[in-house]
Amino acid sequence: MIQIEGLCKSYSTKRVLSGIDLTVKDRGIFGLIGINGAGKSTLLRLLAGVLRADAGSIRFDGAEIFENAAKKRELFLLPDDPYYAADTTAEKLLSLYSAFYPLDRARYEEFETKFKLQRKAPVRSFSKGMKRQLFVAIALACRPKYLLLDEAFDGLDPLARLEFKRGLIRLQEEAGSTVVISSHSLRELEDICSEFALLDGGTVAAAGDIRGTLDSIHKFQVALGREPRREDFPFELLSFETEGRVARFVARGDREEIVRAIEALSPLFVEEVAVDLEELFLCEVKARGYLQ
Repeated sequence: MIQIEGLCKSYSTKRVLSGIDLTVKDRGIFGLIGINGAGKSTLLRLLAGVLRADAGSIRFDGAEIFENAAKKRELFLLPDDPYYAADTTAEKLLSLYSAFYPLDRARYEEFETKFKLQRKAPVRSFSKGMKRQLFVAIALACRPKYLLLDEAFDGLDPLARLEFKRGLIRLQEEAGSTVVISSHSLRELEDICSEFALLDGGTVAAAGDIRGTLDSIHKFQVALGREPRREDFPFELLSFETEGRVARFVARGDREEIVRAIEALSPLFVEEVAVDLEELFLCEVKARGYLQ
């Protein structure tokens, strides 16, 4: 289990994280979401012990992570733009990572075949998508206890994304790994993550079980015999807009209570629309003034 308490980090005078409190349960896939600059990459580097926190603590299974070499051997961080030397090949990367992790060559070769990777070609000659596929294959083959992924889906085509998601689920089931993954591909995260955290303004703006959170969010389109007003809907509204006599809104709360309140307005028609993680994210960032 990963326990984060009061975590703060600044770069010079810029505060990036301000008192982050978060718990990541074992054997799960945890999604980090937020706009660019929200602090997702910084948090992942702090989790990996690459950066030192200004304040607060990060514990893996009760042990502090920074300067803990034994614990770091259980971690694998795949950054957004991994470093490699000019003459690096996939074969050289496999040898390098094998020195630090019990790399499963057979598992790597499965992905090598699926992704059509070249073992001896310089990595610098790969396309962006091929580079991502290579490092994803290595990360999954290392089978770490804790896998930290920054913008992991970036550059992957739909087929590669599917294979990657299958690989993450397989890693979780077979090795009991815990995965923390940041991505702007919210539909991909919704497919595989059990829990999430939304970072905003250096803090955790929202967090919890994805399914439970989405079950408490409801989107409706309602037409009245007159122009609707926000005050006509006496429940928590995450978003609200009107067009003529039609209101479209996303609300948080008990669905049955919301439906009863709508029915009391004698609507001309009511349509409920499914809400996904992307819709929730857009509502949250719009409420904070990032979208107009």
